[in-house]
Amino acid sequence: MKQDLLTFAKWTPEQMQALLSLAVQIKQAPQAYSQALAGKSIVALFEKPSLRTRVSFDIGINRLGGHMVYLDSQSNKLAGREDSVDVAANLACWADAIVARVYSHSTLETFAEAAKVPVINALCDKYHPCQGLADYLTLFEKFGSCEGLTMAYVGDGNNVTHSLLIVGALLGCHQVVVTPEGHEAAPEMVAQAKAIAEQTGVKIIESNDVAAAKGANVIYTDTWLSMGDDTPLEAIKEKFMPYQVNEALMELTGATHVLHCQPAHRDLEITGSLMDSDASLLMQQAENRMHGQNAILTHLLGA
Repeated sequence: MKQDLLTFAKWTPEQMQALLSLAVQIKQAPQAYSQALAGKSIVALFEKPSLRTRVSFDIGINRLGGHMVYLDSQSNKLAGREDSVDVAANLACWADAIVARVYSHSTLETFAEAAKVPVINALCDKYHPCQGLADYLTLFEKFGSCEGLTMAYVGDGNNVTHSLLIVGALLGCHQVVVTPEGHEAAPEMVAQAKAIAEQTGVKIIESNDVAAAKGANVIYTDTWLSMGDDTPLEAIKEKFMPYQVNEALMELTGATHVLHCQPAHRDLEITGSLMDSDASLLMQQAENRMHGQNAILTHLLGA
């Protein structure tokens, strides 16, 4: 029976830990997995432009011995030309899996229902599970374990925040989410994470005050305006500048490292000097996108 990966919300802590361990193994011994996708083809359908997601999937699939077909729905006008249910059913006739980076989570749900092959969420409006796995792989490498750590997310509550909460709760990492008023994480997604946290003993704190991040091991931030949001920067800059991740915030909180899923806007949500400092884990995160995704692909498709 095929398995999709739209979100980790229904995974168990044991399943999440096993996937993280697989990502570690694939990164450390890539040759052992060089034929994991031999003879398999994966279609990557992107409604949104991408750098890290597209390149890391393409090269990662190649390193697993598979083949990726990239479809840009903007230039090829797939969106609106054909119903999503028919797009997914057709792609499943040829491909062994569908990787989709879409605007709406409902599109992924339609794909998963219509396709007879696994569907992987490469980003939607609600979740970014591939990013979440890469981030905790990075923490595991840096600290030796995710359990007992505290991650403080500072900025706009969004799809990345939701997946960080869910994956962190599964892996035993305490969470602090600090956002400007009116930009909190979606209550539904926070509730999903808190339900998991009750099982794993994780604390989840929400606040509008950056002081709530004191004691965090790492600070995480993301762009203030998500892709596709046409809100003028000047309309929110004054509200968000007190939440900028900078050296002063690192000193206030005592955090030793900083994370950002990128693309980053230097000297807006994070200072350029902090991005380039020894505290930055940004490039390690970016590299780990490939290893985390390869673990997902191997789990869903590997022999």
